[in-house]
Amino acid sequence: MIESTHQPGRHPFLRKLDSIALFKPTDEERAALHALPMQMATVEAYQDIVREGDRPSRCFALLDGIACTYKSTRAGKRQVMSYHVPGDIPDFQSLHLEVLDVSIATISPCRLGFVQHEAARALLRAHPRLNDLFWRGTLIDAAIVREWMLNTGRRDAYARMAHLFCELVTRLGAVGLAPDRSCELPMTQPELADALGITPVHVNRTIRDLKAAGLITLRSRRLSVDDWDGLKSAAEFDPTYLHLRDQDAP
Repeated sequence: MIESTHQPGRHPFLRKLDSIALFKPTDEERAALHALPMQMATVEAYQDIVREGDRPSRCFALLDGIACTYKSTRAGKRQVMSYHVPGDIPDFQSLHLEVLDVSIATISPCRLGFVQHEAARALLRAHPRLNDLFWRGTLIDAAIVREWMLNTGRRDAYARMAHLFCELVTRLGAVGLAPDRSCELPMTQPELADALGITPVHVNRTIRDLKAAGLITLRSRRLSVDDWDGLKSAAEFDPTYLHLRDQDAP
């Protein structure tokens, strides 16, 4: 079951669903979500949670920490496809796709809640509106990937980095984890390079330029946005693709 140590509505998994829902869940639906059996696990940083080619019998919710979905070439060159924040269910597609075509790894130490596929299917069969809500979340995941394709393919490094920071602050803000547009940023410069399609040296230079422009502060792996409007303008950031109920979540 979802841990009782979190107040109802404050658990990141439930906060995420609330942030994208087009309806207010009934008491019965909330009770069913709270009763969803989860096997808790803690995974250290830089570990694969699932790998390309796996045939999982369960999916997981990210409860704490940051993870990423990635693919690699045969030569070992990695492309990060998206980052995942608390409340996300990064491999929900495994409910219907029996073989994973991506890998998902931790960026920081993460706490995960694993749910057997049969338990997830039973929940969705019993509560059709929750079925709609979970698939809305999966469609939003696809929208994020499309935006990342545009970001890495058509924006320069400065705008790419600004856009990534805008997205992370917005998504973390939606689950209450970016107060005052400030959040943990555990990614190393090589990891950011894998996400943005540039070199680590270029990452360093771009972060320096964003700081010099007065847009951000980055210290001890904590990102603070000093000029939100300026950062959004540099990124051409429009949060529509995140389909949040409250677009001003941060």
